[in-house]
Amino acid sequence: MQRRHDLDWVRVCAFGLLVLYHVGMYYVTWDWHVKSPAASDALEPFMLLSSPWRLALLFLVSGAATAFLLERQRRSAEVARRRPGFLASRSWRLLVPLVFGMLVIVPPQSYYEVVEQLPGGYHDGYLAFYGRYLTGYDGFCDADGCLDMPTWNHLWFVAYLWVYTMVLWLLWRMAPRALIAAGRGLDRALAGIGIVVWPTLFLGLVRILLVGRFEQTHALVDDWYNHAQYFSVFLLGFLIARSEGVWAAMVRARWVALLLWLATWAGLIAYFVRFADGQPPELLRTAMRMVWGLDQWCAIMAVLGFARHWNPGDSRALRYLVPAVFPVYILHQTVTVVLAHNLKPLAIPPLVEGILLVMVTFAACFAGYEVVRRIAWLRPLFGLKRLPGARTDGSPAMAGSTES
Repeated sequence: MQRRHDLDWVRVCAFGLLVLYHVGMYYVTWDWHVKSPAASDALEPFMLLSSPWRLALLFLVSGAATAFLLERQRRSAEVARRRPGFLASRSWRLLVPLVFGMLVIVPPQSYYEVVEQLPGGYHDGYLAFYGRYLTGYDGFCDADGCLDMPTWNHLWFVAYLWVYTMVLWLLWRMAPRALIAAGRGLDRALAGIGIVVWPTLFLGLVRILLVGRFEQTHALVDDWYNHAQYFSVFLLGFLIARSEGVWAAMVRARWVALLLWLATWAGLIAYFVRFADGQPPELLRTAMRMVWGLDQWCAIMAVLGFARHWNPGDSRALRYLVPAVFPVYILHQTVTVVLAHNLKPLAIPPLVEGILLVMVTFAACFAGYEVVRRIAWLRPLFGLKRLPGARTDGSPAMAGSTES
């Protein structure tokens, strides 16, 4: 089976972009755990370049990778009988890091959020806070509500990925013919102009029908708009994983997709600036929700189309980065929050401070990865294979293997 190095690079770069995005969250007016004294709306147009589509892209790539994993399991049934089953393997690789992250990695984010945002401040120290965190204390409240604890914060992606993987496995076991038929239908529907039209219509309609009714909570049980878009693209990635026709259509449409993405980005900026202090007409609001869907899909299509066209091959850098993605992802937001809060007394100019935050976050996370990958008992806590002697450039926990 030939490995899809283009999808490996897409995943690596998308998670790298996530680090930049979360550093940016410190400097914009949008709600986040800690905020810079210099926070403003200056960066928000640049944040909007990726915010509509970044996570949808990751779920799509994860769906494709799940298809490759299941296919590999089917072709290696005899070997698979001597190893943990697919469900057990994926649960171990995703749920162990999720629980560990919620108990160890995430709490400092909530602590500094309380320190900075609790009316009157918080002065009891981290150990006292951590005891309250573990017992589900619900008394840290402000005008916007109370802080939920324990929480998964940025690790919500892992929880959603596990749930979607379980649902897809059930479909694969119970209705394989339906999945095959759906894949063949997509082959036909996404040929030609359909590669632009149908996913755009779906994502736009999902936004029109659901975004105003369901807040994006990342809490799993009530996050219906996010489930509608993210599980759908996850399933799409699974169904088109081996469809050469769909990938070829993306390659052909890559320049059109790029231009449409940039045009819709500019349109969204103009819309949000124009109605920053007022309500738009309902018809315009509905139209711009469809524009949001067009922006989402065209960005995804441009990224995947150019990656497929360039078809980057294997390299030492890629073999290093693929297994590093999950540990770096687990660590990055806590590192950024802790650094950002503790750099405040230095009053570093925001431009210099932002660059420093990016550089130190990456450096600290990769240093953490270097430690984790060398210590056997730490490896499963960060989604790496248990045995140090096993290959670490195979199926990364975040999305599975991208082999075909």
